[in-house]
This record gives sequence, C-alpha cells and structure tokens, in this order.
Amino acid sequence: MKCLVVIAHPVGASLCHTLAARVVAGLIASGHQVEIEDLYANGFAPALTAAERESHAAPTYDSRAVQAQIDRLLAADTLILCFPTWWFGFPAILKGWFDRVWVPGVAYDPPVDLGLIQPRLHQLRHVVAITSLGGPWWVDWLVMRRPLRRILKTALLRPCAPQARFQMLSLYRAETATPAQIAAFAARILNALPPKP
Repeated sequence: MKCLVVIAHPVGASLCHTLAARVVAGLIASGHQVEIEDLYANGFAPALTAAERESHAAPTYDSRAVQAQIDRLLAADTLILCFPTWWFGFPAILKGWFDRVWVPGVAYDPPVDLGLIQPRLHQLRHVVAITSLGGPWWVDWLVMRRPLRRILKTALLRPCAPQARFQMLSLYRAETATPAQIAAFAARILNALPPKP
C-alpha cells in the first residue's frame, strides 16, 4: 500500500513524533510504501490564500502553492494523521492542511442544485488518526463528545472518502503517561495499521 503519514507537531522530540516514527517503522516492516508529510518541518503555511479561496468557485482550484501536498494525498490509499489535540481541536497547521489540500476538484466536487458534495478521494481505503490529549478520557467522551472524531468521520471522510475504514486512537493524560502506558498505546497503533500485503 501507499501510505501517507501526516505529522503535525512543532517539537521533534515530542511524543507525537515518537509515535509517528513507530508508525513509519511498522509500515515499512510490513512492506508498505511510505511518504511522510511533516507539516512543521516542511514549513507548510496553513493560511488559505485569497487566490485559493476565490478559486473555490472557479472551474479549477488554484493549487500552485500546494500541488506537491495534493499529489501526495491523491497517491495514497492509506492516510495516517499524527497530531496532538489542543483545546479539543486540530493544531492550526493541520487544520490549514485540510483547508488548502482537501479542496474542490481534489477531495470532492461541489454540490449541484443544493445537493451534497460528491467524493473524489476514492483511492483512500484506510484512515487512522493518532492523537494525544492532556485531559482524561471522560472529558473528551462525555463532556465534549469526541469533537475531532466527529469532524474527521462526518465532516471530512463521509463526504470525501466514504469507502475509507476509519479508526481514531487517543492517548489520554498524555503528559503524565508512564512508559508502560505509552508502550501499550504504541501496540494499539501497530495493530491498527494495514497488514502486510
């Protein structure tokens, strides 16, 4: 499989990068092709430009500044997102990646006559989101009702890649997690990755 691993954390020595490295090693060990999109390391600019926004209604999206990211997304049949959850939301750089890369003509076709948008990411078969949170599980589940899972599953994948199998793995109380807890979480991640071809 062609796997795209998107990493969204500014600190190279972070838990997020450690988990992403285990993902990459696991995918390579299983014989998959891996592309890494390290948004901070690559200097990805998250802000949607005026030209890009105006081109949403044009026949063709102005993809000049993000064509490389679009090409990597369209080549992947597995997408793995590694990011921290901050204020129960995406890091701004990851939100910007969705804003600038998951666009009309790439991730979906605009609706016609007040209908629904039509999916274009037909090649995506697996999507795994790996995130860490500082708070306990019950705040995310019971108070906030898992907002990022709902956004990924309902607002992004259902309209753009409805055939993709989606899993979300969340490490709670990450800042105080013990080595044993991190190891157990890493094992869950490896089990969620696509198997050997």
